Amino acid sequence: MKNSRDTDLAGRRTAAQEAKAALLQAYKAAQEADAPGRAARLAERAAISAAREARRAEREAAKLAEKQRLEAEAAERAAAAEAEARAEIEAREAAEASRIARVLEDEAARKAERDRRYAARKARKN
Repeated sequence: MKNSRDTDLAGRRTAAQEAKAALLQAYKAAQEADAPGRAARLAERAAISAAREARRAEREAAKLAEKQRLEAEAAERAAAAEAEARAEIEAREAAEASRIARVLEDEAARKAERDRRYAARKARKN
């Protein structure tokens, strides 16, 4: 506001209104002058946002793929452990069956030897 000789209330009020109107006109002029630059900035922001969203989607896809790979590896390890446990149980059962078979064979051989000795003793007595 320039130094004016009107210092009464009405003069100050009109000067303030004129200053506000001048500021509003300057703002509107700046907005109109900056319209092409604004459009370019908005387009740039949209491109940056789209690129950011694409990178986020790519990261999520990579995380999902990694999670699936880890789950597949865990399932594979679990299956291998289960197969190993099954093989160990089968080997233990086979060893037990073999031991039982040897015990039965030994028992049969012992009985056969006893029967042979008994038959030989009977043959000597007669």
